[in-house]
Amino acid sequence: MTDTPPLGLSPVINVSGTMTSLGASIASQNVSEATAAIMGHFVNMHELQSRASEVIGRLTGADAGFMTASASAGISLAVAGCMTGNNPGRVEALPREPGFKSRVAVQLGHLCHYGAPLSQSVEITGAKVLPVGQSTLCTDYSLRAAMVPEVSSALYVVSHHVINYGQVPLKRFAEIAHETDIPVIVDAASEYDLRGFLVDGADIVIYSGHKFLGGPTSGIVAGRRDLVRAAYLQNTGIGRGMKVGKESIAGAIAALEAWEVREHAEIRMQEQAALDLWAKAVEEINGVTATLVPDPTGNPLDRLQITIDANVLGVNASNIATALANQKIPIIVRNHKVELGYFQLDPCNLKPGQAEIVANVLYEILTDQTILEQISENLSTARNGGTEGYLRWGQETIEQQT
Repeated sequence: MTDTPPLGLSPVINVSGTMTSLGASIASQNVSEATAAIMGHFVNMHELQSRASEVIGRLTGADAGFMTASASAGISLAVAGCMTGNNPGRVEALPREPGFKSRVAVQLGHLCHYGAPLSQSVEITGAKVLPVGQSTLCTDYSLRAAMVPEVSSALYVVSHHVINYGQVPLKRFAEIAHETDIPVIVDAASEYDLRGFLVDGADIVIYSGHKFLGGPTSGIVAGRRDLVRAAYLQNTGIGRGMKVGKESIAGAIAALEAWEVREHAEIRMQEQAALDLWAKAVEEINGVTATLVPDPTGNPLDRLQITIDANVLGVNASNIATALANQKIPIIVRNHKVELGYFQLDPCNLKPGQAEIVANVLYEILTDQTILEQISENLSTARNGGTEGYLRWGQETIEQQT
């Protein structure tokens, strides 16, 4: 059964993935204990970050690393560090005086929105984005032409949000950038692979500590020692508002250590069992097609894609996703491409018994004509829902006061 969160919060069944809007992930008991254990102590934060660096280096192969508030913060700190080096005066001058080398080259197909514009993570440092290529095609010569003297770094994004074809692959991207000694920063917030990006030529890689790793909210900056040190120094400047607490560092260290010994094969088997259960629940429903699809960035996980034939059911995929979200215990699906006629079910964040609840509720909604007739059009939710949630926040209190 689904348990109830503290503080009187509503329970949620997450079959969407490691989404920030749902709290990203569920921490293990070890992570929770490590987070709580440090709360009653004063510590030297530089010493704690050095301990984090040791663990980050062991798992990623990086020279050094540190923790920050989030992966988004990590991008900003890395970009700023490539501009300032280890010069405290230059650090304090950002973003007001970014200096001559203040352009960041990014393939146009990588300028995505991950809850906020990626470009904003760059621009809050005072740097300017230099888009490279077109949205669906970036050539080697386009990238090489963009490696002008004003460029301080090149940013490569690994995400399901980016265009997944026609882009320069990371290994070639790094080779071209390094021809003119331009460091490469990789945003790999939601990736399992903690080593491959550095092997392929990245100079700094940014990971989320609270997505697949299951730690407290945090970002991990790993890579070349001089660049990591320069990024860390930004905590005396723009990074001050991105600072991470001792509890998040301790919890993220525990999460990294747990990842090191995680039974990945066993967890894949559990995830596959949920996928099989969901596929069986809808296999005989007219107008519904279930397809197993791999993760688009190569993470070792599959999702079940549910395609809805609106001509048969009389409702579209967005309608069904909304109906699931409107349950007494909301079931939140992966609806990024719902306008294309499908949504996906992600099994990587399930608690015991939840896979069965999802299967039963999904079957009931798809086979009950009364429920289907009550569902209204809602195709704009996937595009606008994230921002509308922020706009609606606090509105109930305002209305009560007026």
